[in-house]
Amino acid sequence: MSFKTLGMPLAIVAFFLVMIIPLGDGLSYSGHAALALLAFAIIMWASEAQHLAVTSLILLFLQPILGIESFNNAVIGFANPIIFLMIGGFILAEAIRKSGLAKRFTYFMLKKVGTTPSMSIFAAVFSTGLLSAWIENVVAFAMLLPIIKEIVPLFGVNDAEKGNSNFAKAMILGASYGSLAGGFGTEIGTAPNLMAAAYTHLPFVQWMIFGIPLSIIMLFVTWKLLSWIFPPEVKGIIGGHETLNKTLSAMGSISRTEKITAVILFFTIGLWVTTGITGIDSYSVALIGAALYFITGVVDWKDAQENVDWGLIIFFGGALSLGAALLNTGAAAWLINDLVTLMGNNVSTVSIMLLLMIIGVIFTQVMSNIALSAILVPLSVTLAAAQGQPIGVYAVPVAIACSLSFMFPMADPTVAMAYGTGFVKIKEILKAGIPMVVIGIILTVVIMLTIAQPFLG
Repeated sequence: MSFKTLGMPLAIVAFFLVMIIPLGDGLSYSGHAALALLAFAIIMWASEAQHLAVTSLILLFLQPILGIESFNNAVIGFANPIIFLMIGGFILAEAIRKSGLAKRFTYFMLKKVGTTPSMSIFAAVFSTGLLSAWIENVVAFAMLLPIIKEIVPLFGVNDAEKGNSNFAKAMILGASYGSLAGGFGTEIGTAPNLMAAAYTHLPFVQWMIFGIPLSIIMLFVTWKLLSWIFPPEVKGIIGGHETLNKTLSAMGSISRTEKITAVILFFTIGLWVTTGITGIDSYSVALIGAALYFITGVVDWKDAQENVDWGLIIFFGGALSLGAALLNTGAAAWLINDLVTLMGNNVSTVSIMLLLMIIGVIFTQVMSNIALSAILVPLSVTLAAAQGQPIGVYAVPVAIACSLSFMFPMADPTVAMAYGTGFVKIKEILKAGIPMVVIGIILTVVIMLTIAQPFLG
């Protein structure tokens, strides 16, 4: 029998096993049940026993039945701003695709970087990586998504959405992972980075001194690792540069719709980059850009109905709901505090750093990294102060760990959107994600103990 067939029975057994195991004092019944529901959800999502969105719907009605949260509180995940950022990102991506701007930029970019699979994967990784240091990861990925969908068929890949192309897998995961790795570079790169900056008061430039090297190394690791795990089955663009030149020539000069699309896109990017000046949050900016595309007629609501993956939105809302339950019932804080206490008092800095990072990595796969960093960062700062350590010695690596969301679609919207293309399956995301997480933890610890050490406060 397949893992998919066994998924639901295994998930139910895991739920009851966690429920009957005594977890000690300090954990409420609702927190205990939330941990059991977490075990159920992970197996259901990993096995794909049901569509990911269906599992999320099950989580919503189980929370009030089990006494974890009321239904009103359970659905709070669907009010999370990241949901609207995803919706805005999908609409922006559709506008770029429909207008023809994605196709024009694709051919122009390939003409510059080359026609080999390796250079195309490099472009996918580094394009989102460089963007996501300054704007939201979801947006960086959403802008490249239609371009990837244009590039893959040029290499002779058919029906990539059936998950039959290694090249397509490397491209889509490269863009997703690149957006995550790029976010390590600056304090505004990810929400956990901002949380760490708020508590440690590290200057922006000091973060970049160690953040940019970490980010660049991780981008190179992403490029090489994905090329190795998913060796491209294609040799290059059919027809090479001649095909590119012919297509660019046939497209003619840029159309009025493409110009409007480009103006709105650059205006939106400008708003994202200047959020600190304008005070307009990144979620609102995504909806401003989406609304402008509707108003100008670049896209209509039918496009949104057909090309926004609403099932993926439901899935992610359910994952955020479960994360909120772990947070609100005290289950996450109980587990973290208990593990840290078990280590005792005479423990090395590296051991505590590793433990906190591993906790961060595990929890960030199934809950909002913003909520997670809100628990872990203050705890990290308190621990550092109690030990007389630099204030950022635990908080900074913990913030980075909260963004090592490479292993599951529910870990990050970009990974969810990559999964939504059909190019890659959950087991393949795990296959690439596990080594990425391990390498990410090791590199972060090394950089914290070397380059970053003088700048951690």
